[in-house]
Amino acid sequence: MSSTQKGYFDFSYLPVIFTLAWPTMLEEILSTAVQYIDTAMVGSLGTKATAAVGSTSTVSWLVYSTVYALGVGFLAYISQARGRGDYDRAKRAVMQAVITSVVMGTIFTVAILSVSRLVPVWMNADEDIRELASRYFFVLYLPMLPRTANMILGTVLRASGDTKTPMRVGLSMNAINLILNLILIKPTRVVSILGKDITVFGAGMGVIGAAAASAVSFLYGGIAITVSVFRHEDISPKGLPVRIDWEIMGPCLRTAIPNMFQRFGSSLGYVVFASMINSLGGISTAAHTIANTVESAFYIPGFGMMAAAATLTGNAIGAGDKERLHKVSRMTILCEVLMMVFTGSLLFIFAPKMVGIFSKDMAVIALCTTVLRMVACSEPFFGVSNVLEGMLQGAGDTRFSFAVNIIAIWTVRILGTFICTRLLGLGLEAAWGCMIAHNMTTFICYTIYYRSGKWAHPISEETA
Repeated sequence: MSSTQKGYFDFSYLPVIFTLAWPTMLEEILSTAVQYIDTAMVGSLGTKATAAVGSTSTVSWLVYSTVYALGVGFLAYISQARGRGDYDRAKRAVMQAVITSVVMGTIFTVAILSVSRLVPVWMNADEDIRELASRYFFVLYLPMLPRTANMILGTVLRASGDTKTPMRVGLSMNAINLILNLILIKPTRVVSILGKDITVFGAGMGVIGAAAASAVSFLYGGIAITVSVFRHEDISPKGLPVRIDWEIMGPCLRTAIPNMFQRFGSSLGYVVFASMINSLGGISTAAHTIANTVESAFYIPGFGMMAAAATLTGNAIGAGDKERLHKVSRMTILCEVLMMVFTGSLLFIFAPKMVGIFSKDMAVIALCTTVLRMVACSEPFFGVSNVLEGMLQGAGDTRFSFAVNIIAIWTVRILGTFICTRLLGLGLEAAWGCMIAHNMTTFICYTIYYRSGKWAHPISEETA
C-alpha cells in the first residue's frame, strides 16, 4: 500500500492515536508492575514456588488468548458500525457479546477446572511441584465466568472508542490484587519502616495466596466491566431482547472463529514450547518464567498501539475513508517503531538489574540476562507485527493472521526448538533463538500482506 502524495506521515493524527492508546498502555504498565511484585513475592518463597507458578503460565495464555479472540469479532463489527454511523447495530452487537460472555464463560469454567490436576503433568513439570501447581491453577480459574466477561466486554468498550473505562477497572483490579498479595502470600511478620518496627498481618498461604488474590481481582473486574457496559451512554444494550441475533452474531463469529483458532493453535504451541523448556530443568523453567515477566513490561507499547490501530482501522473502513485509513496506519506504525526501539534498548541495557528483582540465584540471573538481551534486538519487529495484526482485526480480516501464525509457530518455533533441545542437546538460549526467528517470520509476512492492501475492506463485503 504505497502513496505518492505529499506528507507521507500526517502528524495531525497523533492526538487521536494516543488518546486511544495511552489508557491501554497505562493499564498494561500498572498490571505489569503488579505482576512484577507478584512474581517477586512468590520468588522470595524459593525457586520451586516460581517454577510451580511458571509451569502452568502458558496454559493461562492459551485460555486468555482464546477468550480474547471471541471479542475480536465484536471489535471489528462494532468499530465499523460506529464508523458508518449505524449505532443501533452497534448496540445489538454489544448484547450478542454479553450473551457470548455468559455462555463461553460457563463452558470454560467447567472445562478448565475439570483438568486442573492434569495440567502440570501435561506441562512436564517436576513431580515435586505438580501438586502445588495444580492447586494454584484451580484457584486461579475459579472465577472464569467474570474473567471472560472482563475480556470480551472490555474489548467491546475499546471498539467503541472508550479505552478509559477498561483502564479504570484494570487499575482497581491491580490494586485489589496487590493488597491481597501483601496479606495472603506471606505470614505475619515484622517490617522496619523509617526505623520503626511494624507488625504486618499475613495469612501465610504462599503460592495459593497469590492465586486467591488474582481470583478475587478477576471477580471484581468481571462485575465492574459488565456494569460499566450496561451504564454506558453510547453502547448500553439495556432494553434489547436477550436472545441470539444471527444477523449480528453470524458476521461476528465469522471474524472471531479464525482468530480463536489462531490464538488457540498459537497458545497450544506456547504450551508445547514451555513443556520442552520445563524438561530442561528447574533453572531453565525459572529463568524462562522470569524472562517472560521482565520482557512483558517492554512490549507494552505494542498492546496500546494494537488497540488504537484496531479501533481506528474499523472506523475508517466503516466510513469508507481509505485516505484516513492509510494515514492512520502509517502513523501508528511509525509511533510503534520509535517506542519499541526505545524500550528494546532499555531492556538490553538493564536486563541484569531487572532479573535481579526476581531471583538471587546467579545461574538463573545469568541465563535470564542472555535470553533477554537476545530478544531485545527483535522488539521493534515484534511491535510492528502487533500493530499490523490489530489493523487486520479492525478490518475483520482474521484468516490471514490465522494461517501465518499457525504455520510460523509450529514450523519455526516448535519444530526448531524440538531439534535444538531434544536432538542437538542445546539449552534455553537456543529455544529463545527459535522464538525470535518465529517473530521475525510473522513480521515479514504481515508486512508483505499489509502492503498488498487486500485486507482493507468492510466486513459486509465479506459476509454479504
